[in-house]
Amino acid sequence: MSTNAAEVEKAELTTEQKVIALKENGIGWLIFNNPERRNAISVDMSERAGKILEDYATDPSVRVIVLRGAGDKAFISGGDISKFEKMRATPESNARFEDIKNATRKRLRTIDKPTIAMIHGYCLGGGLAYALNCDIRLCSEDSRFGIPAAKLSIGYGASGIRQLIDLVGPSVAKEVLYTARQYTAAEAQQMGLVNRVIPKAELEAYTREYAQVIADNAPLAILNAKTAINELVKDPADRNMKLVAERAHAATSSQDHIEGRNAFLQKRKPVFTGK
Repeated sequence: MSTNAAEVEKAELTTEQKVIALKENGIGWLIFNNPERRNAISVDMSERAGKILEDYATDPSVRVIVLRGAGDKAFISGGDISKFEKMRATPESNARFEDIKNATRKRLRTIDKPTIAMIHGYCLGGGLAYALNCDIRLCSEDSRFGIPAAKLSIGYGASGIRQLIDLVGPSVAKEVLYTARQYTAAEAQQMGLVNRVIPKAELEAYTREYAQVIADNAPLAILNAKTAINELVKDPADRNMKLVAERAHAATSSQDHIEGRNAFLQKRKPVFTGK
């Protein structure tokens, strides 16, 4: 399904679906649509987000995935605390909540396509966890970041904390978790939490153009790059360098490599097919 920016805004205002999927010119949008609660995320929202990611993973028309929040207050303000009593009422319900949440974030982290978090307003707790599992984070100047777990006595698993450490280092990660304070967009960029800070009015257009640049590039080369980077940040014993080599060979021996070379020589824009 194709859409434009106006249709995205209309969909956000009219749909009852709490997580919206929209496909546009190679970009798969995943929109958290709970603006009355600053896009606080429930177990049902996590589950639907996981299903959307699976669809995007297998759809060759989707070359880049962008996460965003509906409304103008938040990307995701965290877990929906109003539903915690029900979601965590029994060991069984709590285990289901944790399993679905962790599975969706893992799928986001391991999906073979580039992922971008388009962040405005609040990006807290579970919302920051979603952003951390994306490849790239773009945010508006009004964004606020933090992990309030220490104010709620919520424990975080090793994998989630590892994502934070990989971006900001162990000392800053300790500060973020110990203090549970909120950080401005400028502070987040300084600590390495986000890639770019953009004026709020320009964020969507900037993100759309940014994602389109990636979508227009060679998918196999991007897959090779993502695979290599993800493997190289692992401990040496855990790296799958054979997979890196296979994907490098696939990119260089592809029809897209011939198309890229010919387009360069002919001084035209290449048209890549992912083959």
